[in-house]
Formats: sequence, structure tokens, C-alpha cells
Amino acid sequence: MKSSGRVDSSISGSSLAATRKCMSQFGTAPASSLLTIGVIAAYVLLEWVSFIHEYKGVPITPWNPGLGLVFGFTVLFGARYAAVLFAGAVIAEIAVLRTNLWWPIILGLAAIIAGGYGLVAQVVRGHLRLDAGLNRLRDVVLLLVSGAVGAALVAVFICLLLLADHELDLADVLVAAGPLLIGDIIGIAVITPLTLRLALHPQPLLDHFSLRMLMEFLLFVAVVIATLWVIVAVGPNGSKLFYVMFLPVVVAAVRYGLDGACIGLAVTQLALVGLLHLYGYEANAFAEFQLLMLILSATGLTVGVVVTERRHADEMVRAVERELKAKELEAAQAARFNLVSGTAAALAHEINQPLTAARALARSVQQLLRGPVADAARVGANIENLITQIDHAGGVVRRMRDFLRRGRPHSSTIVLSELLSDALALAGPEVASKGVGIALDSTTDDSLVIHGDAVQLQQVTLNLVRNAAEAITDARTPNGRIRVVARRLEAPARIEISVVDNGPGITAEVAARLFDPLTTSKTDGLGLGLSISASIVEAHGGRIWLQTGRAGMTEFRFSLPLETG
Repeated sequence: MKSSGRVDSSISGSSLAATRKCMSQFGTAPASSLLTIGVIAAYVLLEWVSFIHEYKGVPITPWNPGLGLVFGFTVLFGARYAAVLFAGAVIAEIAVLRTNLWWPIILGLAAIIAGGYGLVAQVVRGHLRLDAGLNRLRDVVLLLVSGAVGAALVAVFICLLLLADHELDLADVLVAAGPLLIGDIIGIAVITPLTLRLALHPQPLLDHFSLRMLMEFLLFVAVVIATLWVIVAVGPNGSKLFYVMFLPVVVAAVRYGLDGACIGLAVTQLALVGLLHLYGYEANAFAEFQLLMLILSATGLTVGVVVTERRHADEMVRAVERELKAKELEAAQAARFNLVSGTAAALAHEINQPLTAARALARSVQQLLRGPVADAARVGANIENLITQIDHAGGVVRRMRDFLRRGRPHSSTIVLSELLSDALALAGPEVASKGVGIALDSTTDDSLVIHGDAVQLQQVTLNLVRNAAEAITDARTPNGRIRVVARRLEAPARIEISVVDNGPGITAEVAARLFDPLTTSKTDGLGLGLSISASIVEAHGGRIWLQTGRAGMTEFRFSLPLETG
């Protein structure tokens, strides 16, 4: 769908901006050097925490969190972090594993680890266009698959290297390759998404952090530890109960999206490894639990990213709705200006009449007051008439000012007869200048009250009246007439306003798409008037339609709910 494409591009754009911001923060040489040293230190520390024992030069670990951390930085910043992985692997091999392997083998192992994961990261980053923000399901799946491919490549080449050096035989490969493969994959599955999210999107959790969130986190930790304690305490058969762990992780993913899934999986993994180590489980048992943990990680991340993607889509829909609403308001205001521009000359004439009369009356009063005997009665009558003329001109200006100045809806209680009278007073001069008669049905009830924006509803009436006048003028219909009628209807209580004219009518082709934007039969029209009118009426809980389009009896109607109570 087109909308999903817009959402996808926006998500990718936001992640790209976040990546650039993150890179700029560490782009200077001192900051980059400090970050590099920090990542190497973190890698070695995590290797020490997760290390259980070495099997003929191959580290047998339940998981590899250091690898997940550095792989995340490699995906984020590029191939230079493969060198960081190489340095970390050499230091860990010497300081943590305390290996007795020959130096060329140590360097070969580190080169395989760094080269394998660096190559995979570069491929998904540069060629497969992985969005490091992991805002889409595609990106999470791509990350997991690339981690598995990298782990398989590294495991195969490490085993081949040690076979070539006669450190392992074929039976040893089967023993070492499985735990090595699972440990690397689970490290990437749990730590890499968390690293990327913390690097690119640290604000959402910080912005929404609260005491309630802290209590939920502590409750989650307690539930996870208690549940895993029961599972691990059962013994080797406890792995059959491990699927119970899906419930808290999925709940965290549904509640907080991908961020909740990442944190939930990290807590679960730490608690699982700690308890397995506490109960003295062997490497094979570790591997069995870790395989289940890998399935849990894939499930949790999938649920989390689907929730996050849905929330991003909802946010984009709301943003587009707000933008469309703003554009609609701008278009409505532009339409009002366009409407007024067509009546400017006639309105100038309308205002000039009372001003000319007022000037003449003022001159008359001036002359009367200069006479030998002032005629107080005539002076008073002239002044009263002068005030009336000024009020009339002021009323025209006031109605025009109110009609133009507002761009946002302003709801109030409106007397319908006053609304229609003001609208026809605005439209009257232009309609009269075209030689068209206009009348408001005298039976309109003064007690009819509606609730809404008076200016917008005036605009609907003016659009319909002006369209009718232009149609009559363009067709050169003799004795052109426009009649505005308001009536009350029940069940439900509402009013209907009709604008009827004796113009040339509307063809069936135009009538079928009359209220669509850019639909017009006028050579200089924008085709927005009726579309905007429909939006305004619908926003007030009503509807607008063409009652009949036949020549000599064209009628538009719109209905609005009545103010009750």
C-alpha cells in the first residue's frame, strides 16, 4: 500500500538521522578513541563474565555478549569496528582464556572472528540496507539471519584452523562447534538489538520513564528470576518447562514494543546464565537451554518489532491527519479570500453608498448649525440618520473582517436566521451586480439554533450562492433568481438549508464527482469550493448533497444537527 511506503521511508529516514547524530557525537578523534577503548574493555569484561571453560582452544560459552556488543557497533559505524573485535578477541584469548595456543593460531582465530563478522556486518549494512534502528520486521529478521550466517562461517573456519593445526580432530569439532555456534548467535540475538536501540533511540524510554515503569520492571525481573529458578531447580528435565518464559517476554514486547523485548530478553538471559552456573550445569545442558533461549529471542523480537512498527504507522497516520487538517484549514481560508476577491468591487460600492450618505448628512448638519437659527429637530434627525448609515457601513466591514480573519474553527451557539442574513448580506452586492435576484425565505424560524463555527457555515452558504449566481450569469439566464430556504426536520432533529436557482442545471457527469477536489465546470475555477464545503458540513456532523440538477430548478441542500436542551 502507498501509506506503508510512506511510513517505511519515514522510519528509515529517522533512523538515518539518528545514526548520523550518533556518529557525529563520536566523530572527533578523542571521542572516537575513548569509545574504541571502552568497547574493547567492555568486550573483554563480557568475555570474562560469560566464559565457562575452554575446549582445546575453543571457548565454550553459554552465550557471547561481547560479540553482540561489538557486532552492533560494526553494523552502526562500519568496518573499523572489525579491528576492535580483532583486538578484543586477542586480549580475551590471552587474559581471559589464558590459552596455550601458538601466537599465529591466536591471531588466526581473532582474524577469523573479526573478518567473518566484519564482512557480514558490511554486507547487511551496505548492500542489504539494514535499518540500524530496527523499526521494521524486515530489519530484525535480517539481523538475526546475518548473525546466524556469521556465526556459522566463524565456527566452520575456526574448526578448520584448529583441525589444520591438529588441535582438534573430527570428533572434537562436533563437540565444540555446536556450543560455539549457539553462543555466538544468542549473543547477537540478545545484545545487538539492545545495543542498536540504546545507541539510536535512547530517548523514548527516558522520556516516558516513571515510577510505574520502574515498578513494572522490578516486577518483571522478580517474575523472570522466580520462574527460571523453578525451571532450573527441576534439573535437566526443567528445559521442558522453559516455554513458560514466553509469557513475560511477550507481555513486555506488547507493552513496550521492541525496546521492551530487548530489555526483557537481556534480563531473562542474564538470569538464566546466572542460575545455570549456580546449579553447576554442564556445557551440553547450557546448549539445550540456550537453544530454547534463541527461540524465545526470535519470538520476543518479532512481537516487539511488529508492535513498534504498528505504533510508528499509527503515529504517521496521525501526523498525516494533522497535516491534512492544517492544509484543509489553509485551503478553506484561501477559498474565503478567493470568494471575497470576487465581491470586492461590489462591496466597495455597498460601503461607498452609506459613506456618501453619511458625508452628505454631516455637511447638512454643519450648514444647519451655521445658520442664524439652528433647527434642532432637523439636526437631530440628520445625526440619527448619519449614525445609521455609519453603522450599516461598519456592519459590512465587520462581517467581512470576521469572515476573513479566522483560520481555525471557533464553535459557538448560532441563531440560524442571523447566520443566513449575514451570509446573504455578504453575497448580496456581488449577486446584485450580476443582475441576479436573491431572497431568504421569509418563513425561516428565528428560534432555530445550531452549534458550530459561524464563519465556516457562512462560507458553505456563500459558496453555494456564488456558484448559483455564476452559473446563471455564464448561461445568460434571463430573470435569474436564487432562493435560500431553511426548514426544521425531526427524527433526528436537524435543519436543512436549501439553495435553489433557476440556472442551466448540472450534467450527470459533473454531478457524479461534484464534491471531489479539483472538480469544476468553470474555466477559472479551482474546484475546491464544494470539496471544502463538504468537509466543513461533515465536521459539523451533517452532510451536503445535490438534491436536483435539472435546468431551471437546481437545488443544493445541506443538513446540520439542531442545538437541543
